Amino acid sequence: MTKSKGILKPRHNWTDEQIAILQSRYANERTALLAAEIGCGLHVIYKMATKLQLKKSEEFLQSADSGRIKNLTSIGAQYRFPKGHQPANKGKKMPGFAPGRMAETQYAKGNVPPNYLPLGSERYSKEGYLQRKMTDTGYPPKDWVPVHWLLWIQHNGPIPSGHRVCFKDRNKKNIVIENLELLSVAEMMKRNSRHNYPAEINEVIYARASLTRHINKRLKNERTENDK
Repeated sequence: MTKSKGILKPRHNWTDEQIAILQSRYANERTALLAAEIGCGLHVIYKMATKLQLKKSEEFLQSADSGRIKNLTSIGAQYRFPKGHQPANKGKKMPGFAPGRMAETQYAKGNVPPNYLPLGSERYSKEGYLQRKMTDTGYPPKDWVPVHWLLWIQHNGPIPSGHRVCFKDRNKKNIVIENLELLSVAEMMKRNSRHNYPAEINEVIYARASLTRHINKRLKNERTENDK
C-alpha cells in the first residue's frame, strides 16, 4: 500500500515458466538473483517458495555463494584486544596543557552558552505552547513545562495519567483557568475527529476515503480473478 494515496501495489502474477525456474534453481541459488531475473521483490520469492515448500539445500547453505556468516565469533577476532589487555595510557593523567591550538577552541571553565536561559524563563514551543523553565537538568523536555499545565496543577492538582489539559476555545494564548479543561485521550480523539471540521472539508475527507475503498476493492477483485 502506498503511503501517499493508500492504494495497494499491483500483485505479481506468476507464469508457469517463472514457477519452473523457481522450482529448479531456488535450492542452490541466491534468492536476490532469482528475484532480479524474475522481476519481483524478495518477499514475493519467499512467499511462493513457502507455498511450493521449497528450501535451500544444505550444500548451498554451507557454501561461500550463500553469503551467510557461518561463525560470528571469528569475524574480526584478529583486530580485537585479547583478554586481560592493558591500555598503554592506563593510570596516566591527561597533560595539564592543551597541545597545538587546542586551547583556542576549548570552553573556559564555568563557561555559559550565549543562548542559556535561567530558571523561570519563558518561551514558545514549535507547537505554539507557552513554556516555562522549571528545572535546569539540560534536558529540555523535562526542564520546560507548558504554562497551562502549571496553571491547571495550581488550581486542580496533578494531571491524571491518560489525560490532557486542553483549551476550550482552542486558542493556545488564552491561558486562563476558565479556558482550560481536562480531557481523556479518547475524548480528545472525538473532539479532533473529522466531524468537527466545516461541512466542505468533511465532504472532501469522506470522498477521498470512499474513492480509496473503491480502488482497493476493485484491485482485490482483479487479483482474485487472476488467481482462478
